[in-house]
Amino acid sequence: MISFVKGPVAEMTEDSVVIECGNVGYEIFIPLSVFEKLPGVGREVKLYTYFQVREDAMCLYGFLNRQDLKMFKQLISVNGIGPKGALGILSSMDPDDLKRAVISGDAKTISKAPGVGAKTAQRIILDLKDKIDMADVIPASVKEAGNLIPKEDGVTGEAIDALTALGYSPAEAGRAVRQVEVTDTMSVEDVLKASLKHLAFI
Repeated sequence: MISFVKGPVAEMTEDSVVIECGNVGYEIFIPLSVFEKLPGVGREVKLYTYFQVREDAMCLYGFLNRQDLKMFKQLISVNGIGPKGALGILSSMDPDDLKRAVISGDAKTISKAPGVGAKTAQRIILDLKDKIDMADVIPASVKEAGNLIPKEDGVTGEAIDALTALGYSPAEAGRAVRQVEVTDTMSVEDVLKASLKHLAFI
């Protein structure tokens, strides 16, 4: 198995890149999100890869970090979604946006990806909602500020802060959190997860 490929970029297109490694050029298929972050021809890059072996072909799929590679692997584990379909989804959606859509049950957003209908979007949500960690979709700035540590009376406020850090307006965040029946045993992550479900319908 090829875990990653590191070397200078030899060629690049919107859906693939050739990386030179040991005098060999490896063609690696990539989503648009990776293409937009490539350093350019001649510059070194490291891509974490998934190696697919079929009867008629062997293909490499690459990502800039292991978290996005994990998201890709989770997508292809869904019945009916192959590597090219998963790349299409990750080209139209940022991996973190996809995670939030899955957690909140937002099939409408997922179905905007090419080749993904409403039924497929629902299948993605059903298959992946228990495999995605809520902590993975919270920005590092929120984690560093300690907002994942619940306080006795601050869980609601911290959840609103985390939602605004995720890009929601204070009004949207406040409205969604207020719809959650917060109990004494709920952590900030619990409140966030419940709030995102309400935001999917706003």
